[in-house]
Amino acid sequence: MSIHKILVTGANGQLGWELAQAAVLFPKFEFVFVDRNAMDLSKPNELKGIVELFAPDAIINTAAYTAVDKAESERELAHTINAEAVVELARITKQKNIPFITYSTDYVFSGNATSPYLPDTKREPVNFYGTTKAQGEQMALAENPNTIIIRTSWVFSSHGNNFVKTMMRLMKDRDSLNIVGDQKGRPTYAKDLAIATIHLLETINAGKDIKGIYHYANTGETTWYEFAAKIKSLAGLTCDLTAITSDQFPTSAKRPFYSVLDTQKIEQDLGISIPHWETALQQCIDKLTND
Repeated sequence: MSIHKILVTGANGQLGWELAQAAVLFPKFEFVFVDRNAMDLSKPNELKGIVELFAPDAIINTAAYTAVDKAESERELAHTINAEAVVELARITKQKNIPFITYSTDYVFSGNATSPYLPDTKREPVNFYGTTKAQGEQMALAENPNTIIIRTSWVFSSHGNNFVKTMMRLMKDRDSLNIVGDQKGRPTYAKDLAIATIHLLETINAGKDIKGIYHYANTGETTWYEFAAKIKSLAGLTCDLTAITSDQFPTSAKRPFYSVLDTQKIEQDLGISIPHWETALQQCIDKLTND
C-alpha cells in the first residue's frame, strides 16, 4: 500500500493544527486539511460525498466533540460526532480499502486502576463523553477491523483551548488558584502526537500491518496540580497554587481519578521514543512566550 494523499478532519483543533505544522517536514505526503465548514461530523450522511470529492489514500479524523461537561446535556450531538460519524468514516474507508486513523481518550476507562491502562483493558467510562468515545471505538472496529484508534490524554498545544493556555492566562490574572490534586494522568503535547501519527503513516507505507488500538501520551505521570505547578515554574509566574480534591471542585461530568495510559505498544510497533511531558511542556511554553 502506498499512501500519498491524506484527508485530515478537524483542521482547527489542537491536533489538526499541529499536524498541519508538522506536515511541512514530510513533503512526500500531500495533506488536505478540512474544518467543520468543509466536513461537518454532525452530519454523517454527508461524509461519503465529501470523501469522494477529495479521493484520499488515507483519512485521519482529529475532529471530535470534546466538551466533557457539556456532553452530559448535549448527548445526541456528542454521540453523533463521536460515534455515528466515526463508524461512517470506518465504513467509507473499508469500502475504499484505505487506512483510517481516529483518536480516542483515557476517559473510556473507569479511573479505578492502580497501574497504567493497556490498549486491551476493558472500557468502563464514568461520563457520557467517555461513553460516546467508547461506542465510537467499538462500532468503528466492528465495521472496519483495520481501523486504527489512538487513545490519548490531557492534550495541550500552543494552539486552541487547553489546560496549559488556561493556566497561564489565569495565573497572570489572579493571585491564587485552587487546582485538583487527586486525578493522575499523562499529559500529551499535540505536536508530539502529530509527529507520531505521521510516523505511523510511514510505517504503513513500509508494509507493516498496523491496526487496532494504540495509546499515545508523553512519558511520566502527574496530577493536574503538579502539572499546574510545573507550568507556573517554566513560565516564571507567581500565582499561589493550592491542591484541592475532586469533591471540592464539582463538575457536571465525573472524571476518572487514574487515567495513566501504557504506551509500550505504539513505541514498539513504530520504533519511536516518546519525550517526557516536562520536556514537551517546556517546548510548548517557549513557543507561547516567543511567538
